Amino acid sequence: MGQKTSDRPRLTPKGARTRARIVEEAATLIHERGVAGATLEDVKVAAEVSGSQMYHYFPDKNELVQAVIDYQADNIVTRNTHALAGANGIEAWREMVITAARRTQARGGCQLGSLGGQLAESDPEARALIATGFDQWASAISDGLRPLHAEGKLPADIHPDDLATTLLATLQGGLLLAQVQRDIRPFETAVNTLLALALGR
Repeated sequence: MGQKTSDRPRLTPKGARTRARIVEEAATLIHERGVAGATLEDVKVAAEVSGSQMYHYFPDKNELVQAVIDYQADNIVTRNTHALAGANGIEAWREMVITAARRTQARGGCQLGSLGGQLAESDPEARALIATGFDQWASAISDGLRPLHAEGKLPADIHPDDLATTLLATLQGGLLLAQVQRDIRPFETAVNTLLALALGR
């Protein structure tokens, strides 16, 4: 892992905003171009920072990539938690994931899953961070499913944790098919079919 955040001087509000801007721009470039295709110079230009600022916040690319993994995982968990929190949470969640896929035509694949595909076999530290992100994502979905389970709206023999893992696997596989086929219908079909089976529709 890179230098621990607790070992560094606390950022000023301005410094925190600058660092966040660097990470956000890096996340966009890495999703569009891949980890290897997004250079520190590219990120520097996109974030409108100097080379010394880049090095101050991220001494090497590994630390920046790790920050991007955390950023993507946090955003995904926040979006999923928000969508599932309402009274009609599962429908809101379904609409959210399908709308997102339509908007991008699944180009770049999943923001977190695509990082796993690029880094899991070559970067153990990144793989561990991505695995943690997926665990958090599955937990967010599971937490949203628990009220449905308690209300008897899911089959009694399907545990929310198991359904969350299945939904997450469905998302990843469906997005990959949509990405390579340049057609989101496989993704929509997979999500809608699994929810129909799980909810008895």
